[in-house]
Amino acid sequence: MKIGIQGTIGSNHHKVARELYGEGVACVECSSFSALAEGLVQGTFDEAVMAIENSIAGAILPNYNLIYSNGFQILSECYLSISHNLMALKGQGIENIKRVESHPMALMQCATYFEDKSITLVEADDTASVARRIADEHLEGVAAIAPVEAASLFGLDILAHDIQTLTSNATRFVCLRRSSDAQETSGERLNKASLRFVTGHKRGSLATILNVMSDCNLNLTKIQSLPIIETPWKYAFFVDVTFDELSAFEKAVAALNIMADSFTVLGLYTNQLKTTAL
Repeated sequence: MKIGIQGTIGSNHHKVARELYGEGVACVECSSFSALAEGLVQGTFDEAVMAIENSIAGAILPNYNLIYSNGFQILSECYLSISHNLMALKGQGIENIKRVESHPMALMQCATYFEDKSITLVEADDTASVARRIADEHLEGVAAIAPVEAASLFGLDILAHDIQTLTSNATRFVCLRRSSDAQETSGERLNKASLRFVTGHKRGSLATILNVMSDCNLNLTKIQSLPIIETPWKYAFFVDVTFDELSAFEKAVAALNIMADSFTVLGLYTNQLKTTAL
């Protein structure tokens, strides 16, 4: 089995892939989330790991539409405690660093660390890919913000550990498959679901749907609205719910299929609401 990841070996996506599929998992690197989705559509790999939200920065909105528009099915989720580390060529010290490159999210989450330093921050596509390039091109005066594993893989020194502004920083990842390839999960403890629905413009439409969820004993853990590009001023709602009984969820689905203008179950899986320190 091949697993698609956004970024390179040594990235957080790679860490999650190893946690979900084992240390020896064969990963296919993708330069962007769009490339990750395209690879899964084309069958370049069997499943994909995709970040969906961060506890500090919030939802990664474009990824919700990638999941829905490509007909992907969420098979599982993983919460990863994020550790940002500053790394550079061996022999380099913090006083030698003039430029730091990393993913925009990593730069934002470590901004406080650089406030009193004369260092230029530069956005890049991925965390670990910068670490790889520093090693491959022997770039002096340049540092990367990346996971510890990247330093080990590419032979870099860590100049500072855990430079993120807030220590309570976690990212939620989901494992995806094409809906046509999704496997039965009846043997698992199914107690969480991701849904997408569109309501009419009638007053109270959203409240009515949320009341149905509550009446069916579904616990709403997340709700996110996104504009429907093809229909100005109309919105789709992406919702996560948890439940104790699968029958209660099935009852809600039957009602929502009738009540909503459109309704899709994006995934039915096991709730993993806990951080995993890898």
